[in-house]
Amino acid sequence: MPVAGGVRLRIRVQPRASRTEVAGPHGDELRIRLAAPPVDGAANDALLRFLAEVLRVPRAHVVLIAGGASRSKVVEVRGADEGNVRAQLGFPNA
Repeated sequence: MPVAGGVRLRIRVQPRASRTEVAGPHGDELRIRLAAPPVDGAANDALLRFLAEVLRVPRAHVVLIAGGASRSKVVEVRGADEGNVRAQLGFPNA
């Protein structure tokens, strides 16, 4: 969903997967598999680094807004366009 200055994404993570990848839509969220374990914030850090790499934005532009201890998270990508973010992640338009 677009917000002032960027885009917010609802993400469902699956930690300890065999590899880090976008798995596709999961209801109104985007499922992302992470190779990192959910220990000491490793999965959150891996998620933010992965999104920055896929979206080709600086890591500092990808911020965890909610869900630090949950599999369902809200991430904000600052300075991004919703259409471009959805296209790069393979997330269908709502």
